[in-house]
Amino acid sequence: MTIAADDAQQGASHLYRAMRDFVQSMDDTLPGKFEITKEGIVHDLTAPNGPHELTRACLRRHLEKVMPENLVAHTGTPDVENEPEGVMRHPDVMLIAEADMEGDGSFDPRTIIAAIEIVSRSNPDNDWVSKVRDYPLLGIPLYVIFDPRVGEGAVLSDIHPTPGGPRYATRKDFMYGEDVTIAEWTISTADLPRYPNQ
Repeated sequence: MTIAADDAQQGASHLYRAMRDFVQSMDDTLPGKFEITKEGIVHDLTAPNGPHELTRACLRRHLEKVMPENLVAHTGTPDVENEPEGVMRHPDVMLIAEADMEGDGSFDPRTIIAAIEIVSRSNPDNDWVSKVRDYPLLGIPLYVIFDPRVGEGAVLSDIHPTPGGPRYATRKDFMYGEDVTIAEWTISTADLPRYPNQ
């Protein structure tokens, strides 16, 4: 029985590495963003638009004004991944210590203070459903969602075990215009852009 479990784990690891190699080969070839979940590869076809990128820039600027200098509101690469779980994600903003950014390869998700996502117009369920499942699985203690479609968001925290895997136990909703607390730092959401009406 142990042999079958080991074979299954090796097969899953081989499949994950194949998906990761594919994603890395496509990053500069196709538009959009690639991530890996237990269900397979997620490809958000639409490149981030102006309001999405402006929201990311505003959040980074606001957070870096209130956080200590040794912390970063990081908006670039690399990804965060957990190969044994078969998950690789790329948060829009990651709060992380500078020291934890050293080295090559993906960031260790256990070093991320908070993952922040700006909801995509083209695939909102990726942020509101899939990442709500994946980020606690990765051990990221705080997940914050900003949704420019409706001008609201949520802060999810307190990972706890469930029969379906780790989940966030606490959710605090907010509306744009209110202050929001992310970890120990409070920022304004008053200047965050909204997506234009479709």
